[in-house]
Amino acid sequence: MSLFFKKLFFTAIFNSSLFVLLLIGIQNSSNKTKVDFLINETIELPISFIVGSSFILGSILGNFFVFNMNNE
Repeated sequence: MSLFFKKLFFTAIFNSSLFVLLLIGIQNSSNKTKVDFLINETIELPISFIVGSSFILGSILGNFFVFNMNNE
């Protein structure tokens, strides 16, 4: 199994488990707000869901950046 597929598999499993924990954790959240985009705004979502999903998306995107730090 190549390194790319191992990294992709680990990222998918890790972030899926974070998302499940996020959904369990926001069951009784009462603080809700809307997110304003350039054109529209979303429905009222719990603040913890907005912050958690932003963290998970950042984790997914951050795993695909490769930093080559060879000291030559």
